[in-house]
Amino acid sequence: MARIFHPLILLIARSTHAELAQMVDYLKTENRILRGKLPKRIDVTPTERQQLLKRGKLLGRKIKDLITIVSPRTFARWASGETKSVGKRKAKVGRPRKPEEVRQLVVQMARENDWGLGRILGELKKLGIRSVCKSTVRNILKEHGFDPGPKRGEGTWDEFIRIHAKTLWACDFISKKVWTLGGVVDYFILFFIHVDTRKVHIAGITPNPDGQWMAQQARNMCMFFDDWPDKPQYIVCDKDTKFTEQFEAILESDDIELKGTAVRAPNQNAYAERFAQTIVSFRQACKIFRGGAGGCGEAGVPTGRQPVGLAG
Repeated sequence: MARIFHPLILLIARSTHAELAQMVDYLKTENRILRGKLPKRIDVTPTERQQLLKRGKLLGRKIKDLITIVSPRTFARWASGETKSVGKRKAKVGRPRKPEEVRQLVVQMARENDWGLGRILGELKKLGIRSVCKSTVRNILKEHGFDPGPKRGEGTWDEFIRIHAKTLWACDFISKKVWTLGGVVDYFILFFIHVDTRKVHIAGITPNPDGQWMAQQARNMCMFFDDWPDKPQYIVCDKDTKFTEQFEAILESDDIELKGTAVRAPNQNAYAERFAQTIVSFRQACKIFRGGAGGCGEAGVPTGRQPVGLAG
């Protein structure tokens, strides 16, 4: 079971004022030694800057005795919202700035929501503002200290992927028109990809991925994961209706949670999307379709009938 309290928190809670001062002094000395081994200049991202401001403003003037990652003057400039200007301001080249009301609207959307630049751009178009491009929205967000990606701050989607990489899988479908004795048939390949190692497992192929077939694939994957070194905790998939409630329930019975992405957000399932695009682009799906009836495993799976060739 995960520990609720960090050992450092328990140590602080049990310490006296003098002991706390000694611990702070030690941490400052250790931080100064570590800082001396790093480059003189450390670049921080907009998210990291916001985290420093969030915690540093609470310290007031005491931040001057603590901050080492940047100078106190730089931190004060961040806090006041100023931007650095050196020497004579050069004349800007290019298109004029967007109206201030549009810029403020972009900042308001970013501040009040977890939207990325793509969602903000879509909302602007809904309001009839079509003169703003994606790069303009990105520049406005960066200028005001916001990350262009969605869910900025702690607990971002990227952090979720990085933390759970070893126990995280993604799944999706690849579709292909196949020439059979009965004519052209759309075949669907269900595959799973391990985010950490990028290993791909072909679960099955069928022209009719109905609820019963999907339930059987879920049972098969539960048996497959029993032999995997790090049993998955999460499987990422899109909003495809083929991923039925029964499919999800079977996985959950084996302590595997199905994580659905947002609507029209392929970047949240980027590993599976990239693999699918690679397969389609290079016609590697031919190897799967020609595995033969009765063949199974990661290189070929049962099809139910033998394909004659690929259409298109």
